[in-house]
Amino acid sequence: MTSGRPHSLIVGCGYVGERLARKLSAVHDITAVVRSSDRAAELNAAGIATVAVDLDRVRLGAWIPEKLEQAAIFYLAPPPPAGESDLRLDRFLQLATVPPRAFVYMSTTGVYGDTDGAPVDESSLIQPLTDRARRRVSAEEMTRVWCTERRVRRIVLRVPGIYGPGRLPLERLRKREPTLHPDDAGISNRIHVDDLVAACVAAALNTEARGVYNITDGNSCSATDFLDRVSALAGLPQAPRVSMDEAQLTFSPERLSFLHESRRVSNERMLKHLGVQLRYGNIDEGIRQSLEEEKAPARE
Repeated sequence: MTSGRPHSLIVGCGYVGERLARKLSAVHDITAVVRSSDRAAELNAAGIATVAVDLDRVRLGAWIPEKLEQAAIFYLAPPPPAGESDLRLDRFLQLATVPPRAFVYMSTTGVYGDTDGAPVDESSLIQPLTDRARRRVSAEEMTRVWCTERRVRRIVLRVPGIYGPGRLPLERLRKREPTLHPDDAGISNRIHVDDLVAACVAAALNTEARGVYNITDGNSCSATDFLDRVSALAGLPQAPRVSMDEAQLTFSPERLSFLHESRRVSNERMLKHLGVQLRYGNIDEGIRQSLEEEKAPARE
């Protein structure tokens, strides 16, 4: 016996996926796919139907929890940590036998590379500088081919840094970890997790939505500025400053790779075409909400 409601599959149900599952469950039946059996047990206990499928090890013919009528597949799983192609996504697409009405792929604004602070929109040149970003470009192309062949409405969400409850740099501030001097800090972009979830829902429910959308709050600022806002609102000391030359000696290669890229990402198409209404277009409001939710008692 079925509920008669649309069914959606969330592949990669982590920080974003769990909040998406709770939001979308008001209108869709949800099944989540995660990598580990421990995580599957955790989500099942929390009331989210979940199965464990390790896309690094799975063989062709393995089962994934599809329904004959699928409203959407949300593919939120990250690519593997090495190589220039997303083999996890490739395996999943080979296993998926029931085309959904919509395929929502969460990509990254890192595909635009470094523009030295110049603005980019969805028509801008893709010029990834890292293997991490090149894997995303490869994945976007995989979804384009797969969806075109099956006449599936495809939506790519290019996402910058995600912040929200449990995702603020509070521990870094408490440990007095340094950040770049404002004069050396480039322009970065971000989105509150709940606004990202709203974009995911809009991508599935807005039947006019298709193609690529940048998902940002529209407040391009440096990582140092964001860190200073968090410290002020959390009542913590400002992070110590270092120059880029000093950072080259002490920061991790991954952190440096983000700091070497500077761009202003436009969200005009997200607002006008996808129809997302930002709850946290103001960064300070998003930080305050995140701090308040972190302090709130856990739900039973």
